[in-house]
Amino acid sequence: MACLEALRRDGADGDGGIEIVVVDQGERPAELPAGLADRVLRPGRNLGFAAGTNLGIAAAAGELIAAVNDDALVEPGWLAALSAALEADPRAAAAQGVNLLLDDPERADGCGIAWNGWWQAVQIGHGKPAPPPAAENREVFGVSATAALYRREALLAVSLAGPTGDAFDPGLVSYYEDVDLAGRLRAAGWRCLLVPAARARHAGSATGRTLSRERWRLIYGNRYLVAARLFGRRFWPRLPVMIVRDLLDLARAVLQGEGQLAAGIVAGWVRAIRNLAGFAHFG
Repeated sequence: MACLEALRRDGADGDGGIEIVVVDQGERPAELPAGLADRVLRPGRNLGFAAGTNLGIAAAAGELIAAVNDDALVEPGWLAALSAALEADPRAAAAQGVNLLLDDPERADGCGIAWNGWWQAVQIGHGKPAPPPAAENREVFGVSATAALYRREALLAVSLAGPTGDAFDPGLVSYYEDVDLAGRLRAAGWRCLLVPAARARHAGSATGRTLSRERWRLIYGNRYLVAARLFGRRFWPRLPVMIVRDLLDLARAVLQGEGQLAAGIVAGWVRAIRNLAGFAHFG
């Protein structure tokens, strides 16, 4: 509810307001007060982040489309700052602001997506002091779909099934779907931007290592699938480093008694092996 209220307030400050499309995938549909949403889509089951967001994109009418998690609160001026950045750069496919930790808003939850030395996708600057709003816009590998603004033209250009296809790969379900999209956008010649003047507060990272086995399975499995798709033949030389990182994580999880994490890592390997043929290529 607070997420929608913040979006509605921020959108009211622009020219003509905004259209809010809610994709409610809960087992018990939420009742929303009048005026918070323009459309509510209820698929009747949890399709995962990727497929659910695709539904919202298809239903929305605008040229600029924001993806915003329900645990994110955009601050005033968020939409205006991101819109201005995309309008000023025709080759920018997407922009995100500085996502702040909800319980520690002086620190960043993330300032875009990057790959680390272990070939894990990470949130840039996570846990570090947030850059000031006056900092200059800069290019990043990709934007986090936690709270980001996309150009529809770019999404259509890299859709998985033609001009009316999916922007996010529903086969990934959740996690790494925005990394996959970022890679496809870059391969097609588009850019992604960090816009420090736009701010949002995010509660999601507070779950940290309490994630369920299923979520860890998706995180660890999707990492291999997305890397295989994006890197092509260059994926294979990176594979040993990725496996070593997972083995270190598994050992730590076992030693610390984190059963959900340990089981999720192993299940992620099984997921990756079963699905790798659909993502791997030698391009």
